Amino acid sequence: METIYLQYPLTELPADKQGLSIAIGHFDGVHRGHQNVIAQAVSEAKRKGLKSAVMTFSPHPKEVLGQGDRYYSSLTPFDAKAAQFAELGVDIVFVMKFDPEFSAILPQQFVDEVLRKLNARHIVVGFDFHFGFKGQGNAEMMCQMCAPDINVDIIEPLYENDKKVSSTYIREALELGSIDVAAKLLGRPYELEGTVVHGDGRGRTIGFPTANIEMSERYVAPRLGVFAITAEVAGKSYYGVLNHGMKPTFNKEEIRPVMEAHLFDFHQSIYGESIRIRFHAFIRPEQKFGSVQELIAQIGNDAESVKRLFGIA
Repeated sequence: METIYLQYPLTELPADKQGLSIAIGHFDGVHRGHQNVIAQAVSEAKRKGLKSAVMTFSPHPKEVLGQGDRYYSSLTPFDAKAAQFAELGVDIVFVMKFDPEFSAILPQQFVDEVLRKLNARHIVVGFDFHFGFKGQGNAEMMCQMCAPDINVDIIEPLYENDKKVSSTYIREALELGSIDVAAKLLGRPYELEGTVVHGDGRGRTIGFPTANIEMSERYVAPRLGVFAITAEVAGKSYYGVLNHGMKPTFNKEEIRPVMEAHLFDFHQSIYGESIRIRFHAFIRPEQKFGSVQELIAQIGNDAESVKRLFGIA
């Protein structure tokens, strides 16, 4: 899969004589609704002999327009998002720089000066897609403006629990610790990547050594608490339990939350290694214990709960 970075106005064009079938959107999370949009672009590309493409935007439009403090973090930072695109069979990813100049173009300019210049022959968007200055363009307008030379498909929404599958719904589920709901919306477990860094070493002294994880990107983090996880490190996967929190039993003043993963039957030194964490279930909220002994007992109970959940007890 090829990644091409674009900035408006387009000058040096990656002209593609074959023509493109392009799915357009920010696609944070690449959830099941997004997957339907992208799958339609890939399917039409194969049917019509075109190349399949995704056009996404960086940074998030709401971040540039001053409407989205929460969008400084992502469900899928670009590398994670690109990996999902590749799995869906996309040939090309266009990353359009979303800056003040691009945000000011009119809907017709986007069609004529971006899509037509890229030799788009087929476009796929979600039902709630908006484009152009202040979001003046919508999916129906895209159909009208692209006619007659560019076909447009509009994909209807999916629903889960009577709510539209969306990035916002996934963020809300993670904030509540509803890991099962987030997984249903994504079509896979929620995951994040980071690096194993040195912590305070206290886990080893109480019999539960942990890998302290420093996230590699600005991921959306789930609520504070204890989770059942699988972790991929050095090419192998392990079951484990992860605490995301402030370590209130030890810390006397509030600091930033940390993630610590205790991997079962794991005894290697992996400082500096990349680690991928997949969240499978929320076990309990973080809590403060009256003594270290109480904490040790609870960690043991958490580990047993997770092992039973995975069927490895």
